[in-house]
Amino acid sequence: MQLTTPRIVGFIDLGTNSVRLLIVRLDSNGSYSILTQQKEVIRLGDGEFGENRLTASAIERATDVITRLIDLAKSRGVKEFLAVATSAAREASNGEELCNLIDKLTGVRINIISGTEEARLIWLGVSSGVDLRDEKALFIDIGGGSTEIIIGDQYEPHFLRSLKLGAIRSTGTHISVEKDGRITDDSISRLRRHIDHEIVHSTRFILDSKIARAFGSSGTILSLESIAASYKPLAGRHNPGFLGTGELETLIPYLAGLPLQIRREVQGLNPERADIIVAGAVILHEILKSSGIKGIYTSSRSLRDGLLVDFISRIPNFPHAEHVSVRERSVRHLGKTCHIDEKHAGHIVSLCLMMFQSGKKSGLFSYTDDIEEIFSHAAYLHDVGQFISFPNHHQHSFYLITEVPLLGFNQHEVIIMALIARYHRKKLPRPRDSVFRDLNRSDKKMVQVLSFLLRLAENLDRSHDLRVKTAEFVQRKEHIVLKISSASDCSLELWAAESEKEGFFRIFRKPLLIEKTGDPAG
Repeated sequence: MQLTTPRIVGFIDLGTNSVRLLIVRLDSNGSYSILTQQKEVIRLGDGEFGENRLTASAIERATDVITRLIDLAKSRGVKEFLAVATSAAREASNGEELCNLIDKLTGVRINIISGTEEARLIWLGVSSGVDLRDEKALFIDIGGGSTEIIIGDQYEPHFLRSLKLGAIRSTGTHISVEKDGRITDDSISRLRRHIDHEIVHSTRFILDSKIARAFGSSGTILSLESIAASYKPLAGRHNPGFLGTGELETLIPYLAGLPLQIRREVQGLNPERADIIVAGAVILHEILKSSGIKGIYTSSRSLRDGLLVDFISRIPNFPHAEHVSVRERSVRHLGKTCHIDEKHAGHIVSLCLMMFQSGKKSGLFSYTDDIEEIFSHAAYLHDVGQFISFPNHHQHSFYLITEVPLLGFNQHEVIIMALIARYHRKKLPRPRDSVFRDLNRSDKKMVQVLSFLLRLAENLDRSHDLRVKTAEFVQRKEHIVLKISSASDCSLELWAAESEKEGFFRIFRKPLLIEKTGDPAG
């Protein structure tokens, strides 16, 4: 499937508790833009799991909401939809009837997918937003009707399970409440025994896999982390974006002991989820406890994002179609979105890495491979600011790198990349500069060194025609020699590099000589 003109595509996830819509514009240069994301609670699974049949009221709610969302999508220019339904429709005897009705009303076909495919799409959506590479991680998604458990790395899932454990299902089949909505201890104990029976094979596989990190992607898990962040007995030691197994042990009796009306008012909890949150918390706690895992990182990504990644991974020229890390994919996507000169950017990265590696050998610095990777990404993105305007584009690059979400990076790494790009031209870093002044001493020095190498690389491709083929540092007595090779005239590049000698001495305290040789291939 070759993309020659822009397309606007709508992705729909019809779940047991809610329906989600994602509208994306795909551009022919291999980038995409999210135009809108919508979510509506429909409780499609309410009253289903006793007789495995969707109720008339649930069908009415679902068709009303989906019709409205599809009308919204069409008004935004969507002509192509990819829509799936999960547990509630999958298990209901009249699930296909619902899909046929929606098709008749809107012209959009919703396809019911298997539990295994649901798990794969969840893994794809979440793993594409974290930097795993070859590390195996655990992924958990607690939906309304099912819980998906996946073990996988960046590139493929190794274990996919969809269990008939969901927040709505488990509430309806195992939770008993007092008149005011408090949840009885007996029903929680009964639910724990049921969960332990259902997860025994999955947790055995998790234990054998020696998992170090777990990621949770559902509304249930996100809500529980938000509650933990606000609940006074936990808030002081809570780690944002992470939900500890011990925190769940505190939250479950707290939430279960509240009358339903009071539970709806708990800070961090959507009132529409108040009646099912305890069952979801117990499911998550039993999985983590039985697997020996101390907690779970939260992710806002989900099956809906998996649909998008799966779709664009089949389109040539999109980074998702290639076997690259989530970091590189995210960096390249930002570059494409900002319409950078990709050949120039790639050549700058090549020159930067030559100088980085030869600089280490020459004793100029001793930075690690992790820093080398951060440097390469900063070099690739150094010109993204030209998307805003060419004047002061180094400052615009800083703004875009820090403001556009770059998946797989932590905040500190993003700041370092942005500062390296910011100082690739004009003034060198100054102690009083904003953001730079807040770094510790070693990070300040690193930004000075790496931004200067980027500045040299940029000068060596002043003509943007890749005429300088190599650039490497060599230690020679008291001097550092930058040896460059070119098969054609590069007097402009040499002049630009020569103008940076004073800056080189200020940073490295060694004089710089520049020597040109012929084409290394010759």
